[in-house]
Amino acid sequence: MHETVKNLLKIKENVKVNLSKDLKSHNLPQVIAVSKTFKINHIMPLIEHGHTDFGENKVQEAFEKWMSIKNKNKNIKLHLIGKLQSNKVKIALKIFDYIHSLDNKKLADKISNQQKALKTKIKIFIQVNIGREEQKSGIPEDELYEFYQYCKCSGLNILGLMCIPPFNEDSTNYFKRMNELNKKLGLKELSMGMSSDYLNAISNGSTFVRIGSQIFGQRE
Repeated sequence: MHETVKNLLKIKENVKVNLSKDLKSHNLPQVIAVSKTFKINHIMPLIEHGHTDFGENKVQEAFEKWMSIKNKNKNIKLHLIGKLQSNKVKIALKIFDYIHSLDNKKLADKISNQQKALKTKIKIFIQVNIGREEQKSGIPEDELYEFYQYCKCSGLNILGLMCIPPFNEDSTNYFKRMNELNKKLGLKELSMGMSSDYLNAISNGSTFVRIGSQIFGQRE
């Protein structure tokens, strides 16, 4: 068995063991294997194993890497986890199934218009700047409700919220707050948790975890 497959199975087992009893009646959180920067031959063992959800952060790279594979394997789900520029929306909607980083009205408008043109409907998470960090993208918490209503009126399919907490702090309180905000909006999915804190994230309601280094190893 390939090392990446062993790593994935270990993570899935960790998720199962650490789920609280009240969450075990629901579906297990979805593990997104963050494959950004890795060549397709490094990713192929996971595809052959049957894993379906992969994360990329650059639209053009994802298009070139995944288009032929997605044409052959309709079960593959591609998640855009990086910032999406409005001039890349048309290409993004042709290759990605999920966008985890919607963070402004201009981008919401662009996605809405392109969806109509392409006759498609993409699944979207609103990125929240939960740590109020100037260098990070995301909707401020106090603007979230108004932005969510704007997205709904624009015909966007908002599944839930997404965050990247401050790296140098304990993520627990940030994850708890995200879970509260998600419930307040009546949303069912929550995208949070990475290699270092995914177990903490699922204990606070995350349904999608984005894991790179613990599956693929360190990037060059």
